[in-house]
Amino acid sequence: MRVVFMGTPEFSVPVLDALVEAGHEIAAVYCQPPRPAGRGKKDRPSPVQARAEALGLPVRHPVSLKKPDEQAAFAALEADIAVVVAYGLILPQAVLDAPRLGCLNIHASLLPRWRGAAPIHRAVLAGDPETGICIMRMEAGLDTGPVLLSEAIPIGATDTTGDLHDRLSAMGARLIVEALARLPELPPSPQPESGVTYADKIDKSEGRIDWTRPARTVARQINGLSPFPGAWCAIAGERVKLLRARPAPGTGAPGAVLHGFTIACGSGAVEVLQAQRQGKRAMPAGEILRGLTMPAHVD
Repeated sequence: MRVVFMGTPEFSVPVLDALVEAGHEIAAVYCQPPRPAGRGKKDRPSPVQARAEALGLPVRHPVSLKKPDEQAAFAALEADIAVVVAYGLILPQAVLDAPRLGCLNIHASLLPRWRGAAPIHRAVLAGDPETGICIMRMEAGLDTGPVLLSEAIPIGATDTTGDLHDRLSAMGARLIVEALARLPELPPSPQPESGVTYADKIDKSEGRIDWTRPARTVARQINGLSPFPGAWCAIAGERVKLLRARPAPGTGAPGAVLHGFTIACGSGAVEVLQAQRQGKRAMPAGEILRGLTMPAHVD
């Protein structure tokens, strides 16, 4: 097929690669414009732009698709279909209607649960037992379109958002290739009206750990915000990111260090498995403890 690909972050890159490997013609790649990044705050292209340019594909990064000239330029591509994954811009109806077979979205949740911006984070934070990928036919509403294909994976007790991000990205790449190959035979299934939840964008303010909460909640916070923005606490005055954890036996005052990197919560305790000190790389807890003397209490 002649495909317009629309995506921006690292999550989208394996999908672009899979479409190219499957032999589809990429008419154009749309992504967010380069953003200031790094110490020099120089404009840096998105992962999708960098990959598309390496593949020799034409790249477009309009600030908006609302203007008639942008919509006309999109329509002039005469695409069979558009594939959208974590693009970051709302598609106006004129854009949705332009490809001959419409627009398909790869969404990282089991719709209608976790529509919106941060479905992987929110699934882990909520303690969901599973998540997955839906290939959805796009319409004007926020992730409301009918589903053509879906697949679920379990969320393990110590799975982080980063772990699931990589698995779901690969799954989405595989499923979209299958969906395009089987498109005429895939009946669109409307999403049920019950069970709708919204995955609000993650705010950095959600990172500070409150040790008075139950251990299972704290562990989900640590895993759900890993690797970014990272849940954190103060250890002997140093801000330390906690990146992987699990509930553990133990009781004590909230924030009390029981042994090793096991910390008491409002009920139960949390064993920290991976952490990151300021200016250092992420390390297993045992390695961190060789250079960090744990106090009796963390904040």
